[in-house]
Amino acid sequence: MSHSDPRRVKIGILVPSSNTALEPLTNAILNSIPSSEAIVTAHFSRFPVTKIALSDKALAQFDPEKILFAAQLLADAKVDIIGWSGTSSGWLGFEADEDLCRQIEKRTGIQATTSVLALNKALKKIEASKLGLVTPYVDDVQAAIIKNYAAIGIDASAERHLRQTNNVMFASLDEKFFDRMVEGVVKEGARVVSTFCTNMSTAQHVDRWERDLEVTVLDTVTTVLWDALRLCKVRTETIKGWGSIMNIQ
Repeated sequence: MSHSDPRRVKIGILVPSSNTALEPLTNAILNSIPSSEAIVTAHFSRFPVTKIALSDKALAQFDPEKILFAAQLLADAKVDIIGWSGTSSGWLGFEADEDLCRQIEKRTGIQATTSVLALNKALKKIEASKLGLVTPYVDDVQAAIIKNYAAIGIDASAERHLRQTNNVMFASLDEKFFDRMVEGVVKEGARVVSTFCTNMSTAQHVDRWERDLEVTVLDTVTTVLWDALRLCKVRTETIKGWGSIMNIQ
């Protein structure tokens, strides 16, 4: 490799098995990185997730051992970082992701991050105290997310949710749903909004919402990549078209 060749970075991404939105979005975001900055590729590993609910069976889908097995497969590819592109700690509690990252790093020797931990990092950096919460989830899941944010001093009571549990269906929703939901929480006073589900195709609309509504929108497919790239010393400010998060340092 010559001195002029760009650096190569491999990002491992953990994916809910029924998710079809995050992989194409992840690749599109990474393809927006100028080749002069780095050549960044995504490598995916799935584990079973089909239903989002608070039942014992649904919660058991996020058993750390299942996720760690998928993480070990990514480690076989010698990725530089592992990101959990999912929002389960929103209702399980943020400590679930903190513990998962510790276990991934212990098991594989590779640093780890998650969509939600990255979102919370971004919220702290921009000193947000209120969050407009947009999800496809059912009432009790949404309530659990709001409660967990209240516990860290963030008011997420401006919210919209679709009362759905079937994860595979989330990817079929189109922008007319999301436009109404984002506009709704903004009308309630939210200046920072999160599209909080990695199986919603919303990341590609963030730039438009930010411009038209004059707010900050943090999409959870994007947050995990933002944090993973920063941890790998890739300058995210070179990425255009995916929202103002890329300029958060």
